[in-house]
Amino acid sequence: MAVSHIPLPTLRARSLPAMLIALALFVLPGGAFAAGASAEPFDYAVLKGRARALAGQAYADHEGEIPEAVSNMTWDQYQTIHFNKDHALWRGRDSKFQATLFHLGLYFKRPVALYALHDGKAERVAYDAGLFDYGKSGIDPAGLPEDMGFAGFRLQFSPDWVRDVVAFLGASYFRAVGKEMQYGLSARGLAVDTALSRPEEFPAFTAFWLERPKPGSNTATVYALLDSPSVTGAYRFDITPGDTLAMRVDAALYPRKPIERLGIAPLTSMYMVGENDRRTGYDWRPEIHDSDGLALHTGSGEWLWRPLNNPRSLRFNTYMDDNPKGFGLLQRDQNFDHYQDDGVYYDKRPGLWVVPRGGWGKGAVDLVEIPTLDETFDNIVAFWHPAEPVVPGQELLYSYDLYWGTASPGPKELARVVDTFTGLGGAVGKRRTRYSKRFVVDFSGGPLADLARDAQVKASIRTSAGEVELATVLPFHATGGYRVRFDLVPPDETENPINLRMILTSGGKTLSETWTYQWSPPPANQRELHNAGHLQ
Repeated sequence: MAVSHIPLPTLRARSLPAMLIALALFVLPGGAFAAGASAEPFDYAVLKGRARALAGQAYADHEGEIPEAVSNMTWDQYQTIHFNKDHALWRGRDSKFQATLFHLGLYFKRPVALYALHDGKAERVAYDAGLFDYGKSGIDPAGLPEDMGFAGFRLQFSPDWVRDVVAFLGASYFRAVGKEMQYGLSARGLAVDTALSRPEEFPAFTAFWLERPKPGSNTATVYALLDSPSVTGAYRFDITPGDTLAMRVDAALYPRKPIERLGIAPLTSMYMVGENDRRTGYDWRPEIHDSDGLALHTGSGEWLWRPLNNPRSLRFNTYMDDNPKGFGLLQRDQNFDHYQDDGVYYDKRPGLWVVPRGGWGKGAVDLVEIPTLDETFDNIVAFWHPAEPVVPGQELLYSYDLYWGTASPGPKELARVVDTFTGLGGAVGKRRTRYSKRFVVDFSGGPLADLARDAQVKASIRTSAGEVELATVLPFHATGGYRVRFDLVPPDETENPINLRMILTSGGKTLSETWTYQWSPPPANQRELHNAGHLQ
């Protein structure tokens, strides 16, 4: 259900756990990859046919089919292995892209097949230990098998041949960057049975076809074959770097067996501590998270913002919808001072926005929040869960766009939430007689800066339980918007989650997106009132 948060070898960021299938590669003079077998016709239709045929066969898991010395590498050993970029795919081919490869080992123990694709012909590339500098890893490349394979690949984009724009590594995970060139959250090809009582299944991309970009083209195309015990799939990725990296995804899925919870366009991130949740706030840094909220643009046109939490126990929320217009995990807070992290730069982490193509029908955006005590553990998952049952023999077709970057989507005519703070409720200078939670929500943008000074702005607050008190709505000049404060008194001693919704209105007109939140009251014996001795 969650995955380890592991750094990519040459970037100050984290990657993921691993799973992928066999390949081979050798080098020609001049740094080109050479084919290990004759070229075969290939296109997306061929790939879909392979995936459909594979779904009719028993699942074969190839994880761990690598030498023990490679499998047992430590983190420090793995970090010293580097790909020789003189052998990058498409180097010297008048291409704006280059592809370099990840070595197997550490968490990445399932080899992946790699194919070079050009003019409709695919050639399998062959492994050669000479492609890598093994540094101080202690690995003797002469003892590695010729058909060992690779763990994944990454792309660089002209003129920066040092930093990646996208990387595919581990299971069906991949990550990309916008203008900040900073990795953050991850995407997956597919999620299966996330947050159920049984172990989650992690489908894996077992083979990739990398199509040579046309000279001068800003778009690279990658095909992938997905396999798992429950489903196979054919994927096409059209990747266009920029200030916001755009990625067109087409997926064809072929279930082997019924799937209870299928996750389309799954996103995986980390939220440990922030302005609204300081349960694990023992680190010196004020905030630690890759994403601070889930954004939704519903089929009916409503925009919602749901701040993330690091809960005491697993939370699963489902947001029912019909033909959603978009959803994503975003990092809206891009103020360095709020993080003070000069190592992994949480203020530069990109958000990821999903825009479905065509009608996705009825279903839900599911949000999973898992407790974590450490920032190297991905504890946030979001995905689209179709309402229709998933059964063998189907072909499920999905198309969507992914946008990676720090620019947040949303209409200019609506104010958006810029901060959510929480703390102990009660009136300053008065003795507290009952426990309450204080919520402070800042709205900015949209029409707020242009409102008349005497405008009557109201906060419409709804709660599923408890009592709202001490609510105020006031102009907030620091952001050019409005600040809403209110306290929520939980009912009795319940620890059941309480759901909140709020919008700003004036004269019957909606001014803001919808702020939605879920709060679980602490146990009764932890509801400290913190009254000072001098208060009466």
